[in-house]
Amino acid sequence: MTEAVADTTKVDVEPLIEAIEHCYEQGWTDGLPVVPPSPGLVERFLAQTHRGPDEVIWRMPQVYRSCTVQLAAVNAAMAGCKPEYFPVVLAALEATIDEGWPGTGGWQSTTGGGPIHIVNGPVRIEHGFNSTGNVLGPGFRPNATVGRAIRLIIMNVYGIRPHELDQSTQGTPGKYALCIAENEEESPWDPLHVDLGFRADQSTVSAMHVRSCEFVDNRHTAKAEHILGDVADTIVRTGAILGRRLRSLVILGPEHAQAIASQGFSKADVRAYLAEHATRRLRDLRPAGKDAVNRTWQGGMAHPAAEAAEAGDDRVGFLQGPDELVVVVAGARNAGVSTVCTPLGFPPHLPGRALVEGSPAAPAPR
Repeated sequence: MTEAVADTTKVDVEPLIEAIEHCYEQGWTDGLPVVPPSPGLVERFLAQTHRGPDEVIWRMPQVYRSCTVQLAAVNAAMAGCKPEYFPVVLAALEATIDEGWPGTGGWQSTTGGGPIHIVNGPVRIEHGFNSTGNVLGPGFRPNATVGRAIRLIIMNVYGIRPHELDQSTQGTPGKYALCIAENEEESPWDPLHVDLGFRADQSTVSAMHVRSCEFVDNRHTAKAEHILGDVADTIVRTGAILGRRLRSLVILGPEHAQAIASQGFSKADVRAYLAEHATRRLRDLRPAGKDAVNRTWQGGMAHPAAEAAEAGDDRVGFLQGPDELVVVVAGARNAGVSTVCTPLGFPPHLPGRALVEGSPAAPAPR
């Protein structure tokens, strides 16, 4: 590191520092330094797509603002992406929009979540997306910068900034960047994009607006029902319960996934098991003040605990069925660790999805 710092003395970096500070002064950053988007750099991004720079990707109705291909390129450059990542950035933005939350205020939510992007197909290998160890953490340029590009677009193009249109009470670190690739090589099942109707040789990005990520650290057993029971309990932790229904994104570590599959569970079986067992008893909800018996919950809807009490049933289910769950495999096969991400509400599509430009053929119809 000392030698690297010494080498910078051979280059005049002052103009670059001034350009970075200019970006700060304009309010273009997420709090971290950005790459100054020179016209030449932006042109290198635009050269990666057949779409015209003035093409509008999406208009956000409630703020009367639009994102063009050129504006997306500017923010991808500032995020630190390589130009060749740009088709993935465009697909990530389109998948985020396809899910449906941005048009109904999800980006402005008080809960303060943000989109998680899941990259599938050959583009993972082509650009070096991380799908294994530390998949939800730092250290890999494609994951970090593609996810960051979407956050910069949300802030700079659509104006959803903290203390302005962003109403987050506390927010989450995932709002900087949350982009993973699925570990297709160590998964015992078909990858997510194949589940969604794409071909294995197509590259896609899927997106879900999530509020939190909770670890499931279970190295104590290899029994499928034990592991899935731990995951189910994490899905319905009382802190995640806001309304009468939940959805969930389950990121199974390869060790958990392979153990579960070796005992005859398909991915459909996993989703069905979790939907059936993601329940809480009234006595678990009551200490957290979430039993809501004899009163209504958000928007005048009866809380499911109240319905259960009326029916004389002490156990409350929050998942309406297997379709409320998305299951992917990611991370390293070195410990019994998985993660549950809690989405926000019920947008039209679970998850949003988009094909990366340059992938063969067309996606299957939804």
